[in-house]
Amino acid sequence: MELNNKAVGIWIRVSTEDQAKGDSPEHHEQRARLYAASKGWDVKEVYHLEALSGKSVMGYPETKRMLADIRSGAITGLIFSKLARLARNTKELLEFADIFKAEDADLISLQESIDTSSPAGRLFYTMIAAMAQWEREEIASRVAASIPIRAKMGKRIGGLPPVGYKWENGQFMIDEKYAPVVKLTFELFLKHKRKKAVARMLNEQGFRTRKGANFADTNVHRILRDTCSKGERRANFTKTLGPGKGSVPKPMSEWVVFACPAIVSEDVWNECNRILDESEVKLKRKGRESKNLLAGYVVCESCGKKMYVYHQKTANPAYYCKTCKTRIWVSDLDEIFHEQLKTFLLTETSISDYLQNLDSTIFEKQKLLDRILEEKTDIKKKLDALVDMRINHGMSKELFEDYIRPIEEQYSQVSNQLPSLEAEIAFLKVQHQSSDVVLQDAKDLYSQWNTLPFEDKRTIVETITDVITVGQEDINIKLSYLPTAKPQSPPTTLNGGTRQHMYS
Repeated sequence: MELNNKAVGIWIRVSTEDQAKGDSPEHHEQRARLYAASKGWDVKEVYHLEALSGKSVMGYPETKRMLADIRSGAITGLIFSKLARLARNTKELLEFADIFKAEDADLISLQESIDTSSPAGRLFYTMIAAMAQWEREEIASRVAASIPIRAKMGKRIGGLPPVGYKWENGQFMIDEKYAPVVKLTFELFLKHKRKKAVARMLNEQGFRTRKGANFADTNVHRILRDTCSKGERRANFTKTLGPGKGSVPKPMSEWVVFACPAIVSEDVWNECNRILDESEVKLKRKGRESKNLLAGYVVCESCGKKMYVYHQKTANPAYYCKTCKTRIWVSDLDEIFHEQLKTFLLTETSISDYLQNLDSTIFEKQKLLDRILEEKTDIKKKLDALVDMRINHGMSKELFEDYIRPIEEQYSQVSNQLPSLEAEIAFLKVQHQSSDVVLQDAKDLYSQWNTLPFEDKRTIVETITDVITVGQEDINIKLSYLPTAKPQSPPTTLNGGTRQHMYS
């Protein structure tokens, strides 16, 4: 083939790493031009692909332009610095060679001195291309080997951080934009215990995922299962099976665990995950509803087994342990539990904890309100931008309607939840200012206990009771926590002024 007066193009693809080492695109172009001049070739085009990955280059606009020039005859050869700069995928490199051969054009690699018009050049080209692929796999292997080391150093090892968190200046921290949504997800799940219900409520309140999509039960599940929310970040604990094949856990010995800022308490996280665990393995039929106030919480001190009431229709039924013969009358234990409520509810520590929890609740609700107001502002900007495109930039009516409808729906959802949240915060603030009401409510609960319906008393028992241990000589009642105030709309009362929001 006569090379003099040959019309050629120059292919420039320099990686970011090479540029950092001073290997600039200008340097590659100058080298190629000097080589073309030494051969008497005429440089017609320069194709720039700086800082683009060589894993797959066929889809790049410059690649398509270059191939069009080859097919039209505008150029009959392509000069590049080395094969790895043309592409690092063996299949694509061979595909380039086939295209150039079909168009009677040449590939000229300066570093390897390859001319693919000759059989020897084609054979050598195939061998070098295979080596380039091998080099890439070696780099991938080295990167994989570095992951456990980076994980132990607390560095980012790829992928998006969990919802509610972000990487900033190399630090793993809470993302204030989404953390309130994560906290709300836990609160809703504790109350409703259904992932689909939580997803629906989040969508109805105008919240969206980080990708702007509606929440699904899978999103809720992922948030609830993520240990970062309770302050435990795990790294290097899964490995991918390949594109689209998901991932599997690594052996626990390879996991790296760090402390991180928590969004919810460990108790809340554990309770939500206990509910998830139970729902995933729950195959038994629902049992009969309890006829005794403390059923299910009474345990024998000697053997640790639960005590049951075996003869409900007797005049004076009792909780009984068949193994140890431990027995206590139902009426006596109900009375003891009632007296325990007095100590539990009316201590100064309990009131202090109550007010502290109330402060925390107000703070979190205010953060959620701020997040919603921010979201509303962002959505309004999107709406204004669409209106501007419709009025001033010729967007079609059909396209405008397609885009505006879901954004208007989200804006409406966000706006609709603001009044209730603002009212809730106002109620909590008033409740805090009237802290003496808290003490009175506690007294009301104790004094009105015997007049409450069985269902309401049972709900309170389930809320505050951990376990009741019965021994031969004594009884130990372990209560979990003082319930925090939860406003209703409007606040309601139960029998003689006992406020429902104290125990719901």
